[in-house]
Amino acid sequence: MYQYSEQDYQQLSDRLAMFNTQIQRHIDGKLSDDEFRPLRLQNGLYFQLHAPMLRVAVPYGMLSSNQLRKLAYIAQTFDKGYCHVSTRQNIQFNWPELDNIPTILNALAEAEMHATQTSGNCIRNVTSDPFAGVAPDEIIDPRPFCEIIRQWSTGHPEFAYLPRKFKIAVFGSQQDRAIVEAHDIGLQLAKSPQGDIGFKVWVGGGLGRTPVIGSILNEFIPQYDLLDYLQAILRIYNQFGRRDNKYKARIKILVRSLGIEQFKKQVEEEWKRSSQFSNPLTDEDLNFAHSFFSAPCYQSFDSTPDEQLRIHTQADPLFENWVKHNTRPHKVTGYRSVTVSLKSPGVAPGDISSEQLEALANIAEKYSYGEVRTTHQQNMVLADVAILDLFPLWKALSDVGLATANIGTLTDMIVCPGLDYCSLANAQSIPVAEAIRSRFDNMDYLYDIGDVTLNISGCVNACAHHHLANIGILGVDKKGEQYYQVSLGGDKTSHCRLGKILGPAFSKEQIPFVVEFIIKIFIQHRHEGESFIATLDRVGLATFKETVYGNAH
Repeated sequence: MYQYSEQDYQQLSDRLAMFNTQIQRHIDGKLSDDEFRPLRLQNGLYFQLHAPMLRVAVPYGMLSSNQLRKLAYIAQTFDKGYCHVSTRQNIQFNWPELDNIPTILNALAEAEMHATQTSGNCIRNVTSDPFAGVAPDEIIDPRPFCEIIRQWSTGHPEFAYLPRKFKIAVFGSQQDRAIVEAHDIGLQLAKSPQGDIGFKVWVGGGLGRTPVIGSILNEFIPQYDLLDYLQAILRIYNQFGRRDNKYKARIKILVRSLGIEQFKKQVEEEWKRSSQFSNPLTDEDLNFAHSFFSAPCYQSFDSTPDEQLRIHTQADPLFENWVKHNTRPHKVTGYRSVTVSLKSPGVAPGDISSEQLEALANIAEKYSYGEVRTTHQQNMVLADVAILDLFPLWKALSDVGLATANIGTLTDMIVCPGLDYCSLANAQSIPVAEAIRSRFDNMDYLYDIGDVTLNISGCVNACAHHHLANIGILGVDKKGEQYYQVSLGGDKTSHCRLGKILGPAFSKEQIPFVVEFIIKIFIQHRHEGESFIATLDRVGLATFKETVYGNAH
């Protein structure tokens, strides 16, 4: 994990001092709401329905145990005893008071954390694969490059006020677990036939009111040219992106209006034009970044861990289900990665209490080298757990309500805060998610359904990525009433694809029944071992539509 330098501390300290002054000027009435808005947004501060919301940056999802403890302290002292994991791997506090924001930001700085550029029309938190560095299918660890991009983009004066927010994701494995095709820029690490390291580049992806799957801009950019190429893309966007209409200001709109070939031509010309002033990455730069992500001192095992694990799973079916659903292979023999579900019954998806944060900090130190990762699925990951430690780890997680064995199932939902918190939302999300979960509380039935994704967004901004879910639910307003539009067929497991709208929207009360009907249709028509997407593609959307609308009223 990257450790702050003196320069980092100084930059953060200067920015904090400036923002603290701006907050006080706003409180004193010397900065109007309109004047204060762009300043607070670039420092992660929102004004929501009931209270300010502070979004804390978690670069590429990595947290230390000490940082977890600091988050627990803030949640307990300045919030309502919990925080929330967002789909950009960040942490959000939903109930801080404005007067306490400077104190909170200073406390975060003590643990090398901040809220810089987690909002506003700038380059946001860089996201990545939550299993980076440990996944068996990994080709190149993306985290050093994420850190390089983070340092380059933080406080970048040229890109501080872009036409709209800008999101970058990076992965380096065979499977994309960072959803790069749904980002403004997506980067896939690769090797050329000659063994050189570089990037395949996507551009113009994004969801929201105009969902678009990104286009391939370049098949291979050498790693040394990464920042120069990103700069060229951003300069074209900064110059030609629309600023007259925020709904048409994202880079995806520019790419679509120009066409990918014309956009690529402009980027290549900018890249060439600025080459005389370029500052390519050097081996020294790359080695420095890689030095912060060396592997921990893994143990060697004389006995066979898998045999010990088999004994425990046979003795305890609950543990067996947890191992099957919440752990995954590791590149080092004798280890597995563990996903900690934040989708317990009766708890808003993605929420974690201060007590659980404290417990998880201790658990991480004992079982996973003092490190935890956040995921875009609104869960957390212990990346390096010895197989022999899985059983005591499971017991420890169970004791604090963090061992729900539902990863990858229907109840592992991505859910935005919705109308309960967000001033932009049209409808509630959290109560709808709980109503659906309660209808699928039989774990055996849930496991029989298999891997089906369900995401719920409270408005067209699509913070919950409902377009990319097998079953997507979007809250809409119909003459002051909350209704929900359902889409089917979204996917993010291989290549991203957008779901198709099933038909007219349903009432809040109908949605749990609608989801039940959709699942029953799937089970009725699926072939053995067939996925939801494969079944849908084979039988057609019309089969689902006729049955659902024939029974929903």
